[in-house]
Amino acid sequence: MLIKNNSKVLFQGDSITDCGRSKENLSDLGAGYPMITAALFGALHPDIKVEFINRGISGNRVKDLAARWGRDCIDLKPDIVSILIGINDCWRRYDRNDPTSAEQFEEKYREILSAVKSETPADIIILEPFVLPYPEDRAKWREDIDPKIDAARRLAREFAAEYIPLDGIFNSYSVKKHPSFWAADGVHPTKSGHALIAKQWLCAAGAWL
Repeated sequence: MLIKNNSKVLFQGDSITDCGRSKENLSDLGAGYPMITAALFGALHPDIKVEFINRGISGNRVKDLAARWGRDCIDLKPDIVSILIGINDCWRRYDRNDPTSAEQFEEKYREILSAVKSETPADIIILEPFVLPYPEDRAKWREDIDPKIDAARRLAREFAAEYIPLDGIFNSYSVKKHPSFWAADGVHPTKSGHALIAKQWLCAAGAWL
């Protein structure tokens, strides 16, 4: 299991990770998968003391993570760094005509992962960015998100990170239940969607019984 006694686990990302956390109460984990992950871990492993930290910020792209990485990652001295980023790098192309190329995405992502490796002893968990085919206009996003998913996979191999293929997982689960059951807008998970991420995260960390 990746998580040891007295481990410090840092969740990083955008609104999916943020999920309404208080910016004044830095121990608040929000209402999404970081909170569910921490709660389930406590129930499954009550004998292991762990500090869970959420520093996701709504609207962030990978360049925003890079800009605050020293303060919101390196300075925290985490033992595990969990990163879910990429959907805004895709979305801004369609709602603001402000695209991030797959090459730019990979370059900035590599920058933050290199800092983790060189400046901390932390293990890395990369969560794949995802989009579900609902509403229908999300289908055209595949041309943008798929190269970014490929980049995330390459980086996971390069940095020997644990990798959670959320796009594949969510889309396979959307065969069983309509995509809106998991993410009402194809991007932001429902409570069930957040619970699915939490379960997959704990499995990747070797903490799911």
